[in-house]
Amino acid sequence: MSLEQLVVLLAAAAGAGWIDAVVGGGGLVQLPALMVAGVPPVQAMATNKFASIFGTASAAVTYARTTKVDKQVALPAGALAVLSAGLGASAAAAISANVLRPVVMVILVAVAAFVTLRPSLGAIPHPHLRTRARIITTITVTGVAIAFYDGIMGPGTGTFLIIAFTTILGLDFVHASATSKIINTGTNLGALVVFGLQGHVMWTLGLGMAVCNIAGAQIGARMALKRGTSFVRIVLVCVVLAMVTRLAWLQFV
Repeated sequence: MSLEQLVVLLAAAAGAGWIDAVVGGGGLVQLPALMVAGVPPVQAMATNKFASIFGTASAAVTYARTTKVDKQVALPAGALAVLSAGLGASAAAAISANVLRPVVMVILVAVAAFVTLRPSLGAIPHPHLRTRARIITTITVTGVAIAFYDGIMGPGTGTFLIIAFTTILGLDFVHASATSKIINTGTNLGALVVFGLQGHVMWTLGLGMAVCNIAGAQIGARMALKRGTSFVRIVLVCVVLAMVTRLAWLQFV
């Protein structure tokens, strides 16, 4: 790998860390960068997880220090996410990405439309939605369904987590983003364990990218906390549209 390629990968890791810390979706930047650099797909996915877990975990710590994280949901969902994402990563080879991409594209378009047409979504918290049934539903959706998807494919995981927390549990965007980091750390860990045992992680490269990912994540988390829900909302829509464009390119080109 040339020095130029390495510099591009480190820059991509920093950008991915920033995106992940704000709304999720950093894999949109980091994973393609690895593939363009000539890293085989499975190794790219594995190394992406290794770099991402450090940035996501550091963002989770930053959020937890300065804002309230819904630990009643995040902790059990995060524990389930480790197992679910590991199972997803184990099943990744058996499920074609070409089958999943159209489904994910439709969901992302629906998410973009939903967020755009409902300007009040995530603007303020709605504590009246916090019932026992909704808490259990949120834990199941985030810790099992979304985590399993992250292990299989990944793009949009952080975004799906935020939308789940805002629509089901009534959190605002900032607190939803903060809480989602714990689950996302669990999904990265579960998938990473499987990929690591299979020998797919490029540890040295991943470590360098992890340092840059942490730097980007710290900047992103602090910006989200400082600028509030309107900033997170704008970034969310931009990232969703970018993911739809990227997945459409992969599907049809």
